[in-house]
Amino acid sequence: MAFIGYTTQGFILLLAAASLLALSDAKTIVVGGNEGWRFGFNYTEWVLQNSPFYINDQLVFKYDPPSANNPGYSVYLLPNFWSYVTCDFSKAKLLAGANQGGGEGFKVELNQWRPYYFASGDKDGYNCKDGLMKLFAVPLPRWNN
Repeated sequence: MAFIGYTTQGFILLLAAASLLALSDAKTIVVGGNEGWRFGFNYTEWVLQNSPFYINDQLVFKYDPPSANNPGYSVYLLPNFWSYVTCDFSKAKLLAGANQGGGEGFKVELNQWRPYYFASGDKDGYNCKDGLMKLFAVPLPRWNN
């Protein structure tokens, strides 16, 4: 019976170590790379070139604050694929406003195995619809890292 107790404790320690290893392998990825989060950039193509993403990776949205030449951007989390396709922000959650993308940017941790749908909701969805300011990511579990 004592052997089972040691085996269980060893298994728990192994899981804890694996969890810490998975966290240490997490990457911080700037959305759009050097282009950042901006109007007219093709984020679908960027995702295809920069994926896969993994659980615990962080996406960083960097963008300039509003100015005379820039009305500003935002980062919304859309609830589902249909909202993403149609740029429907009625049930979206605002993650970062116009002034939160400067400096180090706004960070979002992909902490679950599920689809994440992001978009800029400014100008009544114009940035999303016509400016291509939307992307989705489905982080994968880290199995062999």
